[in-house]
Amino acid sequence: MNGVIMKIFVTGASGFIGSAVTTELLSNGHEVVGLARSEESADVIRALGASVARGSLEEPETFAAGAAGADGVAHMAFRHVFTEFPKNVALDRAVLEAMADVLEGTGKPLSIAGGTAGIAPGRLALETDDPDAEASAANGDRAANGRYVLGLAARGVRSSVVRFAPTVHDSVKRGFMGEYVDIARRTGVAGYVGDGSNRWSAVHVSDAARLVRLALEAAPAGTTLHGVGEEAVVIRDVAELVGARLGVPTASIDPADAPAHFGWLAAFIGSDIPASNALTREWMHWTPTGPTLTQDLSEGSWFDA
Repeated sequence: MNGVIMKIFVTGASGFIGSAVTTELLSNGHEVVGLARSEESADVIRALGASVARGSLEEPETFAAGAAGADGVAHMAFRHVFTEFPKNVALDRAVLEAMADVLEGTGKPLSIAGGTAGIAPGRLALETDDPDAEASAANGDRAANGRYVLGLAARGVRSSVVRFAPTVHDSVKRGFMGEYVDIARRTGVAGYVGDGSNRWSAVHVSDAARLVRLALEAAPAGTTLHGVGEEAVVIRDVAELVGARLGVPTASIDPADAPAHFGWLAAFIGSDIPASNALTREWMHWTPTGPTLTQDLSEGSWFDA
């Protein structure tokens, strides 16, 4: 920690990563105001020990008000509904622009969540890589919002983008891997696409949250960081572990059959999307210490009925 106590406005503060960020900030002496869409979310945020501001992605002015009253912003909110992804990217851009207007010229930190998937398919993606243009456009170009935020460095905002691994995990079933476990249980097959040699990066949620805190405290303006604990987890290895835990066979799924078997996850499960964390470790003096994905799958409650 840099010794400066800040009041941080956290969007998505009741969500999986956002709640971990809130806890990490509070545990290190910072004050947190969390944005809540509903009273249920507000109760979660209060239970964490943070204050609450009400608002929603459809009301950019609520994001602007929260940013104006804080010393920095951790923007973890995003609506992950893949059937409406372009619409959700547009909503995200509107709230980013609203917050930029009140943060301009202040030197305050703004750290937002992004993703490593699609940056450089087929090779180890680096923090210095720009996302693959074709893959970015196919995914509603959320990466363009990241580029917009990085550009705020020229407008006097200490901006950073934390690009998270496609699976941010803990001991409870969540996210892409949670969906994968559900599919394996439902279909009776722990499948992989082709030979299953494709790789994903992964990170424990505690490591992800700590990196966001470090970014708010010390990342230079215009910095891209990788929230990656394990750089390259082979999907076939994950399938074999899931199959063993569920007592179902492991099998290759032909790419042509992947949409029928995996549903919306088919767009991701066969992708080779490893990502490096070397520069992030160096720049932020950050060392991932949380459990690995296989440890969480082996020791957590992912397979409870």
